Amino acid sequence: MIHLIYPHRPRISAPDVIGHTLRTQLERDYQVQVHDFDRMYRIVPAPGDILIGHAHPMPLTVFRRSAQQSGWARRILLEPFNADWRQVGFIDDVIDHCDLFLAITGGYWFHHASGPTVRWKPKMVHVDLAVDPEYFPRLRNRVAQKGQRRFIYIGNDHPGKNLSYLDAIAGEWRGGSIDWAGRGKPLSNVRSLGFVDFSSEPGRQLVSEYDFLITVGRADANPTTVLEAMSWGLTPICTPTSGYVDEPAIVNVPGDDVQGVCALLDQLQQMDEDIILEQRRQADERLASHYNWDRFVGQIRAAIESDESPSLPPRSPALPAVSGGSAGAVTRIIARNAIYAIEERFPMLGLHGPILTRARNWIRR
Repeated sequence: MIHLIYPHRPRISAPDVIGHTLRTQLERDYQVQVHDFDRMYRIVPAPGDILIGHAHPMPLTVFRRSAQQSGWARRILLEPFNADWRQVGFIDDVIDHCDLFLAITGGYWFHHASGPTVRWKPKMVHVDLAVDPEYFPRLRNRVAQKGQRRFIYIGNDHPGKNLSYLDAIAGEWRGGSIDWAGRGKPLSNVRSLGFVDFSSEPGRQLVSEYDFLITVGRADANPTTVLEAMSWGLTPICTPTSGYVDEPAIVNVPGDDVQGVCALLDQLQQMDEDIILEQRRQADERLASHYNWDRFVGQIRAAIESDESPSLPPRSPALPAVSGGSAGAVTRIIARNAIYAIEERFPMLGLHGPILTRARNWIRR
């Protein structure tokens, strides 16, 4: 039995698409039981059972408690990684109990592990994300005229997304404007579009009006929106610390040079159409050959069937403490677990049941 701990609702966006895809494909060859990663129980393994999944920053959650149990055939950590200790430091409490750490991350972060995260490197395996072009069809087929091309950021305002830098770029750049689709406090120089449902016809129509996606994260593992944009037909622009580097279909910009980014955006505004169309062709090629779910699941299968379990250097006692969450976060996770219990007994009323789902979608709109 594989115990898979990951968000796993049938959605096309991360993180649920990761858990749902793994469950669907692994069930072809294994018995699989799925668990939400913010549950607060402990799994006691039967002989031969395998634990794989996403640890939660909060102590006493299911992966963290279960990984400490003896008797597992394999214990595999699977979650996003960057080297920002404030985001990932809690992994240090977990990784010594695991055989491998499948790090969902871009090439930049895997090859630039730094500070205390260097200790984890012997157990780390680089895993790239994926998208299914069926769910992210080509929406942008033409290229706007020089000087009239449009740029959009898609995402939230998590500190790792570095929106103050994006706002500074938008305030300095005179060759165009930048829009933002997502939730968060409005910025001064970026036009906020609010939440957009990109599975809806209005959302897809909106995407079709842009030529470029821009994201300038300072500590972002590898945002799925970059791959989604490639599939839609937009050329992604991102900082190396957004994870993606050395990709022919992605334009990298510096993470600490507003004027330098503005100059690159000006170049893209004036770039020959043939070059942009070639970038889109290269994006299609990379999605087909590299950023696909067969490759992703294949790496998970290889880890399950492997007997690799490298040892790690001892932990440093002087590392800065990483908070598992505020009092508000603790309250929310307790509340979510209470709702999970309701969902198990009354599926219509649960956290992901039809009643609350409709209410959430109404509020988002």
